[in-house]
Amino acid sequence: MHSRRSAFRPSAARHVAAAVASVLVAAGLVVVQGAATTAPAAHAAPTWGTCPDTVSTPGAVCTTVTVPQDYSRPDGETIDVTVSKLPARDPDARRGVLFGNAGGPGGDSLTYFDDNELFTWPDALRDEWDLIGVQPRGLAHAGPLQCAPLNPADVLMLATNVGGAHRAVCESVSGDDWRHLTTENTARDWEQVRLSLGEEQISIHGLSYGTLLGSTYATLFPQHTDKVVLDSGAHPDWMWNQVLLEQNEPHKRRVHDMFDWIAANDATYGLGDTPLKVYQRWTERVLAEAGTTPTLAPPPARVGDVPAEWQSLAQAWIDGTTLTGPARAQLEGLARQLRNPGAMQSQSITLAATRSLAPQSQGWPMLAAALRDGTPLGVVDPEMPAVPAEALIAVNMQSAILCNENRVAPRPLDYPGFLWTQFVTGDIFDATGLMFSSGAACAGAPAVATPVEVSGDALEVPPLLINSVADPQTPLHGARALADRMGAHMVTVDGGDHGQVAKGNTVVDDAVVEYLRTGHTALTSAPAPPPPVAR
Repeated sequence: MHSRRSAFRPSAARHVAAAVASVLVAAGLVVVQGAATTAPAAHAAPTWGTCPDTVSTPGAVCTTVTVPQDYSRPDGETIDVTVSKLPARDPDARRGVLFGNAGGPGGDSLTYFDDNELFTWPDALRDEWDLIGVQPRGLAHAGPLQCAPLNPADVLMLATNVGGAHRAVCESVSGDDWRHLTTENTARDWEQVRLSLGEEQISIHGLSYGTLLGSTYATLFPQHTDKVVLDSGAHPDWMWNQVLLEQNEPHKRRVHDMFDWIAANDATYGLGDTPLKVYQRWTERVLAEAGTTPTLAPPPARVGDVPAEWQSLAQAWIDGTTLTGPARAQLEGLARQLRNPGAMQSQSITLAATRSLAPQSQGWPMLAAALRDGTPLGVVDPEMPAVPAEALIAVNMQSAILCNENRVAPRPLDYPGFLWTQFVTGDIFDATGLMFSSGAACAGAPAVATPVEVSGDALEVPPLLINSVADPQTPLHGARALADRMGAHMVTVDGGDHGQVAKGNTVVDDAVVEYLRTGHTALTSAPAPPPPVAR
């Protein structure tokens, strides 16, 4: 999620603000003011019409549902939340409604059930359920959080008070709207949409952050919850400082997996037949864009990397190259920065796109083709809106939620690491996690919400939780914790993709359809999705 830039330069300082809101994870919390004691007014039946242009599936219709901004004051200010619907294609086989959330926080849920280059939804879901996207409050088409820009020249603020400063620039435009952006409030918005639709129960499919949004709804409204699919789940106790730190090392490993795949398809891309050779070509691209090299450690050397003059000592060369690789990457980056003052690796679009695409194997050909052809590559984040103006709103909304709901104490010993990676090296693979774990991201913006302790104890049907064994954004041990809290049946999937449903993995998709139809699946493990097609 996330263009990363040095905060020492005007163009680079925006990275700090964006990094406050730049990860795909999850939370489920309740506002301090407390739950509403008076029910909001009843809703009229929705009037369906056209959708925003970003919704691409033929037959999609949209409406708005008016919800309280503050559920402790149901007669106060309101928000108009846009809702999308893909009606079941086979009305005679219709089983109900399936609410979906795209993750983030900040993912555009109006477009969640659209097919695209990364997702193809199972026909059975399209045929048998009305697919409902409730746009999360704070995003475009749902009371967007508008904020003035931060001052990019105020380095002291960016290093010590970015959370407080972000709240201030939001208040200057939108008053205290930021205060009402919590996962519990979004879950209560779902309940208002359910009432408007006239449905007794809803089924849920939540991706990433959506797993805890869905779990929060199921905890608050178990009597109105049918089936719950939790796709790539986050630990409820990690929100938010720890969940971001947990992503640092897995993301690096997943990038190496991507380089391995590109090397295996050298006949198509010509970037090198070993991961290390691909890394070197990738490094050249980052250098050309940023004026310095990345500090991501190179992948281990292989026999194919050994120079001819070292063949008699091949293993020694491999071991030495692999052992010294991380230090060499750091030293080369610093040396180039000394020769080119102001250069920061975080200024490279390719670097940002690499981190964003690594968790989505179907996106790897996009990076490989751009490296091969020398063509521009925009930052691709499948959980964030595609329209630039809407993406900026999503950054504001995400930033607000991450601080509003943070429940993890800062680790001051991580602060020097944050300063180093943010303001010196520009290493985006470490900067965001350290920014949050150190407490810098929410400095000046203490939490205003307390968690809903998610639980599936009151659910009639246990949820289904699916997670890959090497997911870099929702690591497996965190997903297991969510499964335990929710009493979920868990399916582990080989590989390291983030998000498992609608990825072309028929084993997973069939199990999800079976579960949504019957409340049960015997599946406990599944193969990885099909590898991407080199092109």
